[in-house]
Parts: sequence; C-alpha cells; structure tokens
Amino acid sequence: MAELLFETYGVPSIAYGVDAAFSYMYNQQLGICDKDGLALCPGFTASHVIPFIDGEPVYKGCCRTNIGGFHVTDSLKQLLSLKYPYHMARFTLEKVEDLKMEHCYIASDYASEAQLFQKGTKEAENKTRCWQLPWIPPPTEEPPSEEEIARKAAIKEKQGQRLREMAEAKRSSRINELENEVRGLEFLLHQLVQVAEVDIPSFLSETGYVSKQEIESALTKATQSLRKAKGEPKDDQAEAEDHTDATNEKFHLVNVPDDVLSPEQLKEKRRQLFLKTTSEGRQRAKQKRFEEELERERRNQLDEERRLENPEIYLEQLHAKYKEVSEKVEQRKRLKTNGGHANGNNLSGGVGRGERLNAAQRERMRLLTTAAFDRGKGEDTFGARDEDWQLYKLMSKDNNDDDDEGPDEDEVEMIRLSSRLQDIDPTFVPKSDVAQPTEVPKFRPLTKEDFQIVMGVERFRCPEILFHPNLIGVDQTGLDEMTGVSLRRLPSYSDDIAERLTNSILITGGSCLFPGTRERLEAGIRMIRPCGSPIRVVRALDPVLDAWRGASVYAAGAQFTTQTFSRMDYLEKGEDWLRRYQLRYSL
Repeated sequence: MAELLFETYGVPSIAYGVDAAFSYMYNQQLGICDKDGLALCPGFTASHVIPFIDGEPVYKGCCRTNIGGFHVTDSLKQLLSLKYPYHMARFTLEKVEDLKMEHCYIASDYASEAQLFQKGTKEAENKTRCWQLPWIPPPTEEPPSEEEIARKAAIKEKQGQRLREMAEAKRSSRINELENEVRGLEFLLHQLVQVAEVDIPSFLSETGYVSKQEIESALTKATQSLRKAKGEPKDDQAEAEDHTDATNEKFHLVNVPDDVLSPEQLKEKRRQLFLKTTSEGRQRAKQKRFEEELERERRNQLDEERRLENPEIYLEQLHAKYKEVSEKVEQRKRLKTNGGHANGNNLSGGVGRGERLNAAQRERMRLLTTAAFDRGKGEDTFGARDEDWQLYKLMSKDNNDDDDEGPDEDEVEMIRLSSRLQDIDPTFVPKSDVAQPTEVPKFRPLTKEDFQIVMGVERFRCPEILFHPNLIGVDQTGLDEMTGVSLRRLPSYSDDIAERLTNSILITGGSCLFPGTRERLEAGIRMIRPCGSPIRVVRALDPVLDAWRGASVYAAGAQFTTQTFSRMDYLEKGEDWLRRYQLRYSL
C-alpha cells in the first residue's frame, strides 16, 4: 500500500490504523467503555479481538478468525437456494444481505432453538418470517352483465331461427326428392308388370336395377324415408320389419344368384357378404357381453345374499379364496421367470417359456422348424403350392391359449376379490404386485403461496457460524472463545488484568447488529471465565460508522502530522521500517 501511494500517486505522507481500535477509542471518549477492555469486532470477512490496557491497544494479544458477515450472507444464500431452487435468481447477494440484516438473530441457545422449530410449536411459528415475491394473480372472468346476456341471447335466437329456416327448406327439398323417387319407382314397377319374364333382365339393364325384388326394396326404403321426413309415427312391428328390410336392403345382392350378376355386381356381392358376416359377428359379441354383464350382476347379487346371511363366514371364505387365487398368480409368475424351478436355479439351461409351451404352440414351433429346414436344402419354392398356404395359415393362426396376450383369468379374479374385500373389510391390504391403475397428476395453477420465501430456522442458523465456524467447515474458534485466546496471549497475563478487561468488552462492526449478540457473548464468555468474574458487554454507539468517526478525530488532532510516514522516510528507510511501526493513540 505504501509503495502504491508513494511511488504511483506521489502522496506526501500517510498514516495507518485499525478500525476496531479507532471505534474503541471513540467510544472510550464518550464513556461507553473503559481504558482497560477488549474490542471485539466481527467484520465483513474476518473477526478480531484487540485488548486495551491503559487506553493503548496491545496488538500482541489480539486474535483473528476468518469468519465475518460475508460468510453469514453466503450461507443464507446457499440455504435459500437449496430450499427454493426455482427462485434462485431472486437471491442476489444484495437482497440476501438485506434479508440477513432484517430477519436474522443470534439464538441464546442454538440446540434448544433448533428443537423448538423441529417440534413446530406456536412460538416457532411466531418466529417465522415470510418474504412475498412479486406475484400477479391470474385474471378472473367477471360474470357478464344483463345487457350482455340479453345481447347474446338475441344473437343466439337469430342464429337459431336462421338454422330452423334452413332445416325446413332442406326438409322440404328432401320430401320433394323422395316423392319423385317413389313415383318413379312405382311407375317402373307398373311398367315391369307389362314386360314378359324373359325380357326383364334386358328391360332393367338401362335402369341400374337387377331384379324386381331390388326395385321393391328400393321403393320400401324410399317410402320409409319419406314417412320419416314427414314425421309420421310407426309402431314397433313396423320398426322391426324396417330393420329387417334395411338389413336386406343394405345387403341386397347376397341372395341374388351369381349367374345374373355382372362382374362389378359380383365384386359388390362379395363385399356385402363380408360386411354382413362382420356385422353379424359384432352383434353376437355385443349379445355375449350383455349376457356376461347379466351373469356378473347375478353373481354379485348372490354374493350379497350370502354375505347378509352370515357376514363372518362369508368374509373368511372370501379371504381364503383370495389367498388361493393369489398363490396361483404368484406360481404362474415364477413359472414365467424360471420355467418351473421354484428355487430359481434352472440348471438345464431352458427358458421358462419354452417349458410352458402347450400342444398348439409346440406344433407351431415344429412347423416353423420344418419350413426353415426345407428352405435350406435348395431353391426356395415356398408358396408355389396350395399346401404351402395352408401351412402358412397354421403358423400364423392366433393362439387363444397363449397366456402372454390379454389379462389372465386368475389375475382378473384376484382384482375382483381385492375390490370386494376393500369394500367390506377396512383392514384388508391388497397385494402390491397386482397392477393398479396410476392416477395422472393434475395440473395445479400457481398461487400466492408458491411465491413466498419462508425463513424459519435459517434466521438463527446462519449467524450461528460466528460462534461455531465448524458449521461451514472452518476449523477456528468462535467469538466467545476468541476472548479467552486473546487474554492468554497478553505478555503480562494475570487474573487482575483479565478481570479488568472482561469488565469492559466493546462489540463493534456491522455483524454485531444481530439481536441477541450481546447476551450470547456474555453467556459464552461466562462459561470460559472463573465463577464470579465481572463480565460486561456493551455495544458501540454506532457499530458501523464509529471506526470512521474515531479515525476522523485522530486525523483532526494536532499530533497527527507527527505520527505519519513521509515520502522521504519511505525512500530512506524502506518498507521494512513501516512493518515495525506501532500506532500510539492520544485522542
């Protein structure tokens, strides 16, 4: 520093001092502390303890710890960032510094304070502070006014009227078309009566119809559509007949002989035959599901009657059946895993599924193996003969006995029994290996609480590092222990001097502004001092600016010019002479 000031900036003279010493001398002048005492200064990056004897600092007895207010701020920033990672950008050093000075405090007993927050008592809740981040609530839709409702109703009524008019016009047009179609079909049938039976195919070749039955079916359909368009009612028997007629009309080419059909009509007949078979299969499946539902309801009704007759016996039987079915399911899963070896040691090297193949599956594997073997003998001619395609059908045929496709009956029964037991037995716990449907997490909109930073245990945990630096991995002493270290370093250490020093302990610096600092220091120093020793801890008048005020008073004194280093002294004696200098105060 001296080299920079003298050689670079060319200052005429400089003087050095310690901030804690200046603050102690200034408060001594105000009568806050005595001439014999200790200046304890937890600063920004380090903490110092300087003993004063007869108003003079004894630097040989001072003690330093590399813990200060910056470490408290950094610790609070890390804790809040871990607790609220989605608000990490909010935790700047400047904002965390403000939070520290506004909300943090020194706990009188750290362990009991932590237990207080761990139990979640009312006192801990009162000590919790909340920082509300900027949050804009989502816009809420206001209910429409009466004028708006009336306006929308009028628009809707106007649109509805227009749609009704369009529907009425379309209905009238449809009725006219159907009436014309009915008259045309009736005229065609009337003309067909006058044509000989042999000439009917040639007569109908230009009309697009094949037979008289097809024309009658089309006439019936047009008549029904016309009655429906006009809104005329019809009875149940007519509906059944209409359904049969509609089916026959939809597949009108199925019962027509092939010799009277053209190639296009033959193709259409095959398509209608396929669609009719599919429709009938779908109807049979629907009827089967309906019958199964009726059977399930009947079984449930019988179960309920049995339960009402004797609930205890019914519950025991239900538990026994559930246990039996669950054992079957577990045995089946073990077979799938290790092929029938209950202990899991498959010494034969076979796969479990290979040992479980039924007759149909083994036949399929045999056919595949045979086809692969024959293919390797020469030219691949598979598919040239009809027998090859029969073999292909056998190999690709769906195997309904394959237990890997679809739910197993035992598992379905196990789920049914589990649901039944959960309804009637509140103590029942189902098997964890049964697949249960998982609920998809629902989207939750952000609320005001999501933008709140709650500070509870962090308020006293972060400043605690001033007394226990090992909380952040620093193996050094705390503020209270530094006092004992400084007393032991005094050149003429005695109990009398120690009692005079501990009777006037001045705390200064920004980090001593935490509430509870003075009480905690007094209790900590009392623990390391003999019983009955006088201990008095006072705080500086202004812990932040008293160091500057003390330095300004020192610089304004008449003796200041005699205690500075001039540029000539620096050039003649060098910088080593500055290191041996010790400042003397005479305020």
